Amino acid sequence: MRLASSIQKLHQRAPKLGKAVSLATATGVIATNSVVASIPIWLMGAAKTVTGSKVADDTVIKVTNRWISSNNALIDNILPQKDWRINLPDNVHPDGKYLLISNHQSWVDTSIVQYISEKRLPLTRFFTKFELIYIPVIGQAFYFLDFPMMRRHSKEAVAKNPALKGKDIEEAKRACALLKDKPFTLLNYLEGTRFTQAKHDKQKSPYPHLLKPRAGGLALAINALGAEIDGILDMTIVYPDGVPTYSDLWKGNIKRLGVDVRYIEMPKALFTAIQNGEYEESEDIKAQTFEWLDQAWQQKDKLIESLLAEFDA
Repeated sequence: MRLASSIQKLHQRAPKLGKAVSLATATGVIATNSVVASIPIWLMGAAKTVTGSKVADDTVIKVTNRWISSNNALIDNILPQKDWRINLPDNVHPDGKYLLISNHQSWVDTSIVQYISEKRLPLTRFFTKFELIYIPVIGQAFYFLDFPMMRRHSKEAVAKNPALKGKDIEEAKRACALLKDKPFTLLNYLEGTRFTQAKHDKQKSPYPHLLKPRAGGLALAINALGAEIDGILDMTIVYPDGVPTYSDLWKGNIKRLGVDVRYIEMPKALFTAIQNGEYEESEDIKAQTFEWLDQAWQQKDKLIESLLAEFDA
């Protein structure tokens, strides 16, 4: 704690040096903790895979939560004074089961999700490409933590082997089903990619601060987990001083941040239809889903305007 206090003071006395020291400290601590955590995650993850042991599964999650907690402690203790305005519903719980949708601007977004979720929401997972499993440590951790890992087949591959048609959806549903018996927050960035003005212009998006939302991932999650979830949460993130890089976070450059998380209601009939698999089969259900998302995105866009205005007031 003494070192942390010294780094925070250094940010005030010599900002450039403070940024360099906090970045180096965070990089070193995170790298060390990642190596240390990877050992029990690997051992318990392998045991879970072979035996299906709940104890091993719980241990993997506990170790991961401690790793996240250590990262969050760095944010609290070595970064300079910051104006981070964070709002979450009072009635969320770390033992709950939630689908979380969000806008997406930076790689920092996921670290912010981990920061705001500690002791408030269950461990966050998100859809990943199956190919990531080959990345040392990180890929295997995703697998052991039951991140839904998707195998995507190109149109060319399906044309050569028609049996592959629909296999990616089946695999994703199977992966989602692994979460049924445990608390989860399943994160879906509905824009499908990080926001840039160039992408916004290319899409001709009708939402000033957002790209057009995509419904496929959310529909898949509802189809696989609908009976289990306690609610859909909508997270809005704003960076009033500009979209940061990942190193900006650990340099202490994110002075101002706004995060708003709230429940969002989907019409019950629509939710039931998607849960029953009608999104893939019915153009009418798809149209209703996009209409619902359009309304949600219009409200989110207005909320972004409001959050930014509050910082400038």
